[in-house]
Amino acid sequence: MNAPAALFDTRLARRRLARAGRLGYPGFLLDRLAEDLDDRLGAVLRSFVSVLDLATPRPVATRLLAARYPAARHVRLAALPEPGGDLIVGDPEALPLATGSLDLAVSLLALHAVNDLPGTLIQLRRALRPDGLFVGCLLGGATLTELRQSFAQAESEVEGGVSPRVAPFAAVREAGGLLQRAGFALPVADTDTLTVRYADPFGLMRDLRAMGMTNVLTERRRTPLRRATLLRMAEIYAERFSDPDGRVRATFEVLWLSGWAPHETQQKPLRPGTAKTRLADALGTVELKPEGGNTP
Repeated sequence: MNAPAALFDTRLARRRLARAGRLGYPGFLLDRLAEDLDDRLGAVLRSFVSVLDLATPRPVATRLLAARYPAARHVRLAALPEPGGDLIVGDPEALPLATGSLDLAVSLLALHAVNDLPGTLIQLRRALRPDGLFVGCLLGGATLTELRQSFAQAESEVEGGVSPRVAPFAAVREAGGLLQRAGFALPVADTDTLTVRYADPFGLMRDLRAMGMTNVLTERRRTPLRRATLLRMAEIYAERFSDPDGRVRATFEVLWLSGWAPHETQQKPLRPGTAKTRLADALGTVELKPEGGNTP
């Protein structure tokens, strides 16, 4: 059987990320996510000996981990060479890591652009020692919904068709299922929505270009974008997604994932029927009977 076609052009993605470094990467989104990561790690009351920053576009997570766990061995896997530290230049879909070699792995704003996310998560779980932790975030399905809708309507009006311009990001329920499928224990998936405002849609597009987050879909349209389509997109965006002060909104939905490599000391769910306390008693309510029972 033939392997499924890759969704993302990874070579192009690396070139776009290299260009982003030359343009001056706008770090507002990564900085915010690093703060959130710090809060999440602060709730974990244990230390880690060997930690990994997996493919975060800039080394903000590496700096955070170095400050929080100064005695640990720190490794960063990046898509491109960069100065300093214990750096591995590699691909998140082919992790060059030994089984059970890590206590903690984190990743910010990278895993939504891998072609085989289930495979990457499985490799991460294998690289963690028993009771090792993974915490990461990726972009979710509502990300750039305004830009997606505006481009779709503009292309339909001007060119009579629609081409793929924004990647199909995952939903939070799907992400939680992927953690379970990869073999993580105690999996948790939650979502956060960040809204960024711009003077116009072109400001958003400039930031996306400077972050290396432009279209790298394999099935992307190869012909140049028509000026008429671009201008119509901007009109639709301003009409539908602007605030009273005239600035436009851009949504970034962030899916946070966490899970532990299985270990015998971890909590496990009780077998059905073994509970010693009724839920109604714990909540201080009266249990309703199917027929003719008590009422509150």
